[in-house]
Amino acid sequence: MIQKLEMLIALAREQHFGRAAESIGVTQPSLSTGIKQLEAQLGVKLVLRGSRFGGLTPEGQRTLVWARQIVGDARRLREEMRFSREGLSGHLRIAVIPTALTWASRLASGFGVAHPNVNFTVLSRNSADILTMLENFDVDAGISYLDNEPLGHVSRAFLYRETYAVICRPEHALARRDRIAWRDLADEALCLLTPDMQNRRIINRAFMQAGLAPVARLESNSTVVLATQVEQAGMVTVLPDHLAAFLVAGRDLVMVPVETGEPGPSVGLIAPYQEPHTPVIEALLTEAGRVAEGQ
Repeated sequence: MIQKLEMLIALAREQHFGRAAESIGVTQPSLSTGIKQLEAQLGVKLVLRGSRFGGLTPEGQRTLVWARQIVGDARRLREEMRFSREGLSGHLRIAVIPTALTWASRLASGFGVAHPNVNFTVLSRNSADILTMLENFDVDAGISYLDNEPLGHVSRAFLYRETYAVICRPEHALARRDRIAWRDLADEALCLLTPDMQNRRIINRAFMQAGLAPVARLESNSTVVLATQVEQAGMVTVLPDHLAAFLVAGRDLVMVPVETGEPGPSVGLIAPYQEPHTPVIEALLTEAGRVAEGQ
């Protein structure tokens, strides 16, 4: 039953029989058979079929909610039993907003010292993708904004509040400032993150509150691309100050703080809400609190 529920979760996520089968390492006929067997066991039709996947029926949608809960409980049980045998061990998958990658590294490093038998995979994703990946068990935890856009029912541990800095070349007029206001960027050649990134939406809102409508000459979902455009093309970008400091190190670039006038959005670790958490997730939430206290 658990395997068949995992097949349903994969199908709902991928919206395609072939991709769903590939994502969980089974053949497409095996997945189709498993879904049909699950329908037979439950006595309802779960999937709309035609020449291709047509979505879930209303019964399929309700089953998906139960499937996520049951599969999550089964995985927590396995983690609990492994902890009783081996102590804290395993593999943690974390999806992180691009602007928080340096904090993800800090979190993983500290956790790895305390728990050397736990390995990490860190993925860069936007905030919406992170929530979807958590819901579908594609990752175990995420690092995202905590109070800017709805998160749903998750556990959370605060890491830091975001403040901003402009990155520009040293000969740029802005480089001589001690601080920069949003209105000072009105006529600058900007390169910014893409609109699907929550950080970009936060920055857009700050510009609008200053009476500006910024137009980016270049957009990218990579902060490395933004820093390179500043260095090579003389553009200006705005990023969280901790990330700006990392990107200007060793480059012919400078960073200047931005006056925000109010506390920035909070960023932290999020994980599916569970009672109890698996030992490794509980330890990760605790480590996030330690990292936040040490900043």
